[in-house]
Amino acid sequence: MGKIIAVANQKGGVGKTTSSINLAASLAALEYRTLLVDADPQANATSGVGFDPKDIQHSIYECMVDGINAQDIILPTNILPHLDLMPSHIDLVGAEVEMINLPNREEKMKTALAPIVEQYDFIIIDCSPSLGLITVNALTAANSVIIPVQCEYFALEGLGKLLNTIKIIQSRLNPQLEIEGILLTMYDVRLRLSNQVVEEVKLHFQQLVFDTIIPRNVKLSESPSFGIPVILHDAESKGSISYLNLAREIVEKNVVPGGEGAYAEDDAA
Repeated sequence: MGKIIAVANQKGGVGKTTSSINLAASLAALEYRTLLVDADPQANATSGVGFDPKDIQHSIYECMVDGINAQDIILPTNILPHLDLMPSHIDLVGAEVEMINLPNREEKMKTALAPIVEQYDFIIIDCSPSLGLITVNALTAANSVIIPVQCEYFALEGLGKLLNTIKIIQSRLNPQLEIEGILLTMYDVRLRLSNQVVEEVKLHFQQLVFDTIIPRNVKLSESPSFGIPVILHDAESKGSISYLNLAREIVEKNVVPGGEGAYAEDDAA
């Protein structure tokens, strides 16, 4: 049984989709069976692993609204042998309206993912930049959440609102939901501001902050235009190395060597 990790922040431009794509690719490169779930109507995670959203016939939208079997929409990426995609397309915008009167509307994604959880070691959900019903669905389905925070002036803006939403979901919908970690992104070692933000976030959140910090990196910015993760664009780049380190940090936290259960190493080969 795989671990479901949502990557969420209602603030746009924090590196959420970049982190979802490259964390999923890095886990796959480490030979963990990984599913990337694109739960953002912009479908950037879908295009970021080589698919044209215009060509997508069935997406997570049909799973949540029409009850289509998730197994029928999963696409092997063909760029990494252990990486699959559950795609998105623009129709997901309408899902929130269509689901508004459905029973258990917050649990549609959890229900959709339930039959396939055991096929993967990790399921990474790229959430939309909002705290709407789709993001609530992702947090209800997830075991944990990664919160990307950019090393810029308004870094902590809106973070309190997200943490409050997580608390509400923990109390009402998903008591098992944990914060996997706060991920500092877009770090520029030359800027005093970046270093101040790192210090401030670590001061506020301490053990919740990942050791790995994602730098600003040209190769990381370029790779989506080629439809590949940075590890395939330039494996030696700082961006690639950083996401591999993040993947290892998450594996180290979750995998029990020779153990039993969801994240045993024996299951991950």
